[in-house]
Amino acid sequence: MTEPRRTDLAAFLRTRRARITPEMVDLAPGPRRRTPGLRREEVAQLAGVGVTWYTWLEQGRPINVSGQVLDAVARTLMLDNAERQHLYRLTGRAEVPALADVSRMPPELQDILDQLGELPAVVCNGLSDLLAWNSSYATLFPHIVEAPAGERNTLWQTFVSAEAEVRLVNRESELPRAVAVFRGAYSRHADDPCWQDFVRRLCAESAEFARMWARQDVAEPGPRVKVFKHEVAGALRFSTTSLNVAAAPEMRLIVYTPQDDATRSALTWLMGAGDTKS
Repeated sequence: MTEPRRTDLAAFLRTRRARITPEMVDLAPGPRRRTPGLRREEVAQLAGVGVTWYTWLEQGRPINVSGQVLDAVARTLMLDNAERQHLYRLTGRAEVPALADVSRMPPELQDILDQLGELPAVVCNGLSDLLAWNSSYATLFPHIVEAPAGERNTLWQTFVSAEAEVRLVNRESELPRAVAVFRGAYSRHADDPCWQDFVRRLCAESAEFARMWARQDVAEPGPRVKVFKHEVAGALRFSTTSLNVAAAPEMRLIVYTPQDDATRSALTWLMGAGDTKS
């Protein structure tokens, strides 16, 4: 196990322990605790493993880790499916897929994007880099598609960009989840210098991202409702649908569907205004 994975594994297990109280697992609270959550020896007891073994696991030491024992730890720490998969990856028990890039994108994907008409749509890789998009997406998010190649990234622009014409309104609920989904992808690439550098740069640029990243939360991608405020068109409500592209690992097609007639009308107006400018 490499040093980055050891560091991530230790932080992940500590934060998962800290959120579980003794009462949640039918243990007596006992004397006053210096830190929140379960102690290492309590996790070991509940999972049916030795205290020394669990301590070494949390420290990322080179020990034999079976899937059966990892599942016992996952159950004890009440990990959901995304967190359980994250634990497996951090301990080296999952294949690390290659990062999808634009050179591997099937050419027909651009035709699919264009055929979606006024539905904003984009193709991203696991790192959240934009690989392709349609004109509706470009009209809605010009600050992303016009960003330099190294910053043409939805996560980066969400946390760092100060020039956006469109602002995410429900940031309080959506940003923590976006970071948690990204961490699930990151665990498959924790040894990749490209991913490590991206996280370091984003943490340095955004204290908000750094705080969320430190929580060690993990989530699976799925449909979401996002509310934006456009500086001219006003409030825009979209549901997002993420579809995996089988031709390349971790490549996904994301489609934004208007949630109401006002959003649909505003999008039509924005597309028309863009045609007029051009």
